[in-house]
Amino acid sequence: MTPAGDVDYEERGAGYAQRRRSDPRIAALVRAGLGRSRSVLNVGAGAGSYEPGDLVVTAVEPSATMRGQRPAHLVVAIDAVAEELPFADDSFDAAMATVTIHQWSDADRGLRELRRVSRGPVVLLTFDGDALKDFWLAHYAPAMIEAERRRYPSIDHVREVLGGRSTVAVVPVPRNCLDGFTEAFYAQPEAFLDDEVRRAQSAWGFISHDEERASVARLRDDLTSGRWDQRFGHFRALPQHLGSLRLIVAEPAAR
Repeated sequence: MTPAGDVDYEERGAGYAQRRRSDPRIAALVRAGLGRSRSVLNVGAGAGSYEPGDLVVTAVEPSATMRGQRPAHLVVAIDAVAEELPFADDSFDAAMATVTIHQWSDADRGLRELRRVSRGPVVLLTFDGDALKDFWLAHYAPAMIEAERRRYPSIDHVREVLGGRSTVAVVPVPRNCLDGFTEAFYAQPEAFLDDEVRRAQSAWGFISHDEERASVARLRDDLTSGRWDQRFGHFRALPQHLGSLRLIVAEPAAR
């Protein structure tokens, strides 16, 4: 089966439901962005992270592996892609996409589809690719961070494609974040030594196994010697990290 985007989640998607759970503090910000909406389309819905439980949700997810991990209390996800949503114009009060637009085969087309089917806000949880280089992991895995940076459309470009009025907020990442994306472990560098943690972060799939092993070895050596703590140890004490995670809320243009 040909992947719908730049990652084969039939091969890499196992375990996402356990490793990439909704963090309630981040989820509250996503829900606030949806405002007074009652119906919402969740595109790239995956295993259901950040799906609001108090709204009428329609979920779209092209990966069978990811659809199969959705808990029983969530709606069954439709097998479709962002670039070709099988819905009429203005079908929903709102549309949302969380940590997924960088994986689409045509991000601009997918964004235009979200705007087309939503009468109200389009809410996106994504990352600012240019800010990724400031994360300490770039010191150990520069090739991975650079590969990840190239996947993300710029925040300004996303806003331009969506049109209308939009806001962008830096999303604080709590020290005990439940969602296992890379910056979630800003205070727990040992986590990156775990193969399963890295497997739930798609960016590692864009570098060779040799590069990945070398990155992990450099980090392990610095943790063992104490060099990591000498240079980056202050991250362990931070209650939250203001990194590259962004929340975009785009309202439609006046009609």
